[in-house]
Amino acid sequence: MGSTTDKRRDDAKTTTTDQGAKDATEAVERAEETAAAGGETNGEKAGEKAAEKVDETAEAQADGGPEEAASAADTDTDAEVDSDAPQAPARSGAAAGAGAVVAAGLGLASMTGTWMGTVLAERQTLVGQIKVQSGKATDQIATVYGAPWHTTALVNGVFAVLAMVVAAVVLTGRRATWVRAVAWGGLVLGFLGLLVSAGMYLDLFASLPSLPKVPGAGS
Repeated sequence: MGSTTDKRRDDAKTTTTDQGAKDATEAVERAEETAAAGGETNGEKAGEKAAEKVDETAEAQADGGPEEAASAADTDTDAEVDSDAPQAPARSGAAAGAGAVVAAGLGLASMTGTWMGTVLAERQTLVGQIKVQSGKATDQIATVYGAPWHTTALVNGVFAVLAMVVAAVVLTGRRATWVRAVAWGGLVLGFLGLLVSAGMYLDLFASLPSLPKVPGAGS
C-alpha cells in the first residue's frame, strides 16, 4: 500500500516537472519571437523576464501545485502594475491643496486690506493734495479723503473676486476633505470681502465728511 502511494507521488512530481519544462520551452519561444519582431535587446530582456517567471512558476508547481504557481504569477503581475502606476493623482492633490490655501489667503486679504491697497490709497491722497493746492479740485473733501477710500475698496474687491474664482476652481473636482474645507473657507471670506468692499465704495458704512454750513454765509 505504501509503495503504491509513493509511486503515485513520484508520478505527480514527474508530471509537474514535465509541465514546467514545457511552459519554459514555450516562454523561450515567445521571447525569441519578440526579439525578432521588436529588436535584439528588447527580446533578450523579455526572454530573461520570461525565464525568471517560468523558473518561479516551475518551483511553485513542484512545491505546492498549480494553485500556488498561479498565485505567484498574479503577484508578479500586480507588482509590475503598481510600479508602473502614474503619480498624477498625488500631483493634482497637491495642486488642489495649494489652490485652496491661496483662495483662503486672498479672502483674508480682502477682509483686512493689503499693502497694495495702502500704497495706492496714499498715492491717491498725494494726488488729491496736489489738486487742492493747484486749485483744480472743486470738492476738497472728496478729492483728499473720498478718492483714497474708494481706491482701497476697489483693491480689496479685486482680491475678493480672485479668492472666489480660485476657490470655485478648486471645488469643481473631487478633492480631499481638508482641501474642500479650506476652499470653502476661502470662498466665504472672498464673498464677505466683496460685500465689505462694495459697502466701502458706495459709502454705506459711513458717508463722506461735509463742511458745516456757516450761518449767514449766504447773506
